[in-house]
Amino acid sequence: MDEEQLQRALDTAENLCAQRGVRFTPQRRRVLELVCRAQRPVGAYEILDQLRDGASAAPPTVYRALDFLLEQGLVHKLETLHAFIGCTHPEHPHASQFLICAECGRVNELESDRISGDLRSVAEAAGFRPKRPVVEVIGTCAHCTKKIRNGSRSAS
Repeated sequence: MDEEQLQRALDTAENLCAQRGVRFTPQRRRVLELVCRAQRPVGAYEILDQLRDGASAAPPTVYRALDFLLEQGLVHKLETLHAFIGCTHPEHPHASQFLICAECGRVNELESDRISGDLRSVAEAAGFRPKRPVVEVIGTCAHCTKKIRNGSRSAS
């Protein structure tokens, strides 16, 4: 995310919080900024380390900020990685699907109504009520697949 995209994401977050009547404190803003700047999934303790640059910060501070950002739909938690990424479209609530590259760590956020609908239907049929219907698919992205193929050919 370049500086212009980062500023747009922070401005969007600030506007959404104002519309919702919730406080977007400097600490929450800083945590969102660190998540967005990372350009990859980032863990709470990594955020904590970055917050400590000259100031004192404690784990509960980071976790409270992350909980707030999750509640507001500004970040997503990737359960399989125990890490967070910024939401690409926080303007509306949505069930997301994530493609996570095991090679390079890139994450692609998808929003497929078809996948969400199928998951909801299957869950309903089983009498199950999902609280947070998140789908995480771990595999290899196109970039890494190409790199692997090219590496395999040169080794032959």
